[in-house]
Amino acid sequence: MVLRRFLPGSAAPSRAPEPKLSAGDTETVRRIAGQLDALPIDRARYLAAFAYILTRAAAADLEISDVESRAIERLVGEYGSLPEAQAVLVTQIARNQSLLYGSTEDYLVTRQFRELSSAEDRLALLRCCYLVGAADDTITAEESDTLQEIAKELDIDRDSVNVIRNEFAPKLSAIQAMLKLQRGCSAVIEPQRAKRPRNCPRDP
Repeated sequence: MVLRRFLPGSAAPSRAPEPKLSAGDTETVRRIAGQLDALPIDRARYLAAFAYILTRAAAADLEISDVESRAIERLVGEYGSLPEAQAVLVTQIARNQSLLYGSTEDYLVTRQFRELSSAEDRLALLRCCYLVGAADDTITAEESDTLQEIAKELDIDRDSVNVIRNEFAPKLSAIQAMLKLQRGCSAVIEPQRAKRPRNCPRDP
């Protein structure tokens, strides 16, 4: 019976061809997804865009620190169920694409992710972007602006954005600067109060 497949007219039914990357894919999605050939193509597209947008968040201040890169690698590995070596490779390609072509690819890749994802997926991505920005303990003003742009391009409603933003408020550089200023003022005022003569009127 094993020989039956070699007889005329007895060829095994051919497999349906695997879906290929399409002309609608951005250059970044094509390059990263090409390294994920073990995944279904739709999943590869999704993960490629996911990795790039995380890198976009980190590169907003024109610098991607080592700690931010490690955070991206971890998130890509977790969300993509990828081995560490592959997560590192995907992150490196995303980093190179972001630094070289960010001005043209940022919006295009984010738009493609929006088309590939559910509302829940988009919220998860935005939270991951904040995690990356906060990986070095400070979300800079430039990173904060980019996170707002990403949320807008993903079409996430303002209330949902504010919930996530509030979670990371202590990491925002503007909030940190304000708290530092408040602590500095307190350090100056308290000694002055301690030195004040007892018969001096209290501050209103």
